[in-house]
Formats: sequence, structure tokens, C-alpha cells
Amino acid sequence: MIVPGSSSQLLAAALAEETGRPSATPTYDRFPDGETLAAVPRFEGNEATIVAATDSDAAWVELLQLQDAVREAGATDVTTVVPYMGYARQDESFGDGEPVSARAMARAVSTGTDRVVLVNPHERGVADFYDVPVEVVDAASVLADPLPALDDPLFLAPDEGAAAIATTVRDAYGAGETDYFEKRRDRDTGAVEVSPSDAPVADRDVVVVDDIIATGSTMSESVGVLNERGAARVVAACVHPMLAANAVTKLRAAGVDRIVGSDTIERGCSVVSAAPVLADALE
Repeated sequence: MIVPGSSSQLLAAALAEETGRPSATPTYDRFPDGETLAAVPRFEGNEATIVAATDSDAAWVELLQLQDAVREAGATDVTTVVPYMGYARQDESFGDGEPVSARAMARAVSTGTDRVVLVNPHERGVADFYDVPVEVVDAASVLADPLPALDDPLFLAPDEGAAAIATTVRDAYGAGETDYFEKRRDRDTGAVEVSPSDAPVADRDVVVVDDIIATGSTMSESVGVLNERGAARVVAACVHPMLAANAVTKLRAAGVDRIVGSDTIERGCSVVSAAPVLADALE
């Protein structure tokens, strides 16, 4: 049984179709005092797969409620799919008395499930915070499907650490080169210069690839450099299109031709589903 969180209804439906599993129909309510209630009707069988992106504090609470609810509905085998794990960037303490928030969230989720599946966590090490078996799934390959026809394409990562994501998308697309941006700080002024490390960009279609676009500031800066250097067209692609606040406006103003994201976070640019790779993980 596939059980969707309220933030992951499209992905859960796609995953149910991909796997041939039935879907439950939870209800999501809020009491006058602000407390939430996520409930699941009783279902046949003893296996439940919850699909819930934790893109807000409310989504974390809802996930914990869904885990408890499926047990009440009769599930004895619970898998929790977290398409997007919030707090994954808070993977260490930044001072005395400060929490490792990713660890706190992972431990809470571990109490209500037998297994966790994570999609491209921002810091892979957060998988170690869970007290149950965890499988990390790379959904970057699906980003190649909705890309337009590209002329002499270059796939760029925002830094060396994300270069593997750019390579994955390039390999799935089937053509092009990969590179990553380097940041250089001027010792006198403190100004930061961002530039591709090696590959020329003039008159080429460039795809800037990252695991997540949050505020869009870093990617907008990168896109501005590409346009200054004569890129023909710039596409922004990410697994997790958080796109907080005015991120879309910043990217458009910087000269992005289009934004391509998956449905790990459901936004207007979520034009491709992570369901196929998740279905493989659930087999």
C-alpha cells in the first residue's frame, strides 16, 4: 500500500502506478488550535510504504503521524520514502549547545519505520543518523528526459562536490561534456569570482545541474557568468526544486531559459518523476 504525505501526492500516485501497488487515501486535518492530524483508513495487507517529502516543519509532524497511523491501520512492515529530506544541511553542530538537527529528525523517523529510502540527500552522511536500514537513491538521471535538444551541450555543477550529479545527467542525456564551477576569493577586496574550471562556454547550450535549488542565489550568480561569457542558452536542472521566496524570479532575471526539476518537491517546474528509480529501490 502506497501512503502519500500531503506534499507528495503526485509522486506517490506515480509510484503506485509504476509498482502496481494500491494507494491509500489519507486525510489531512488541522484543529482550531493549529495542531495537525493525518489519518489513514484501514487497508488490506500488512505492508505500507509512506511517501512524504519533509519540506516544512509541518511535513515532519505529518510524517510521524502517518507512520503511527499505518501501524494502527494494520501495517506490520513499514517503509518510509523521504523524497526530499529537510534539515539535511544541518548535519553537524555549529557551536556548543547547538543540535545536529538532521540527526534529531532521523532518529524521530526511525522510531516509526522498518526501513528508509532517501533521494539525493544534500549530505549523504545523514543516512548514518537513522537507526534503521537506509537506502540512498540517485534520481539525477531522470532530469535528462525533459531537457530540450541541446547544441554542443555542457553540463556544469556548482562546485566540484556536485560534479558527479552533472556527470549522471550528461550520461543519461547521451552527449556533451561536464565541468564544475570554481570560486576564487580576491585577497584584497574579498570579492568572490565564479567561473567554470576548464571548459569553454561560448555559443554552447549549458545545463547547470545541482541536487537542490533553494534560494537560487548561487545558481543565479553562476548563470550570470555563463551569459557574460557568451553561452547560447542556459538551463537550470535540479533533483529538488525547493525554489524558496523569489528564487524563480532571480533565475529568470539572470537569464535562465527554463528550470527543470523532479517531483521530489512538487513545484510548477516538476516536469519529470523520480518514481521509476524509487520503484527499483522498492523491489
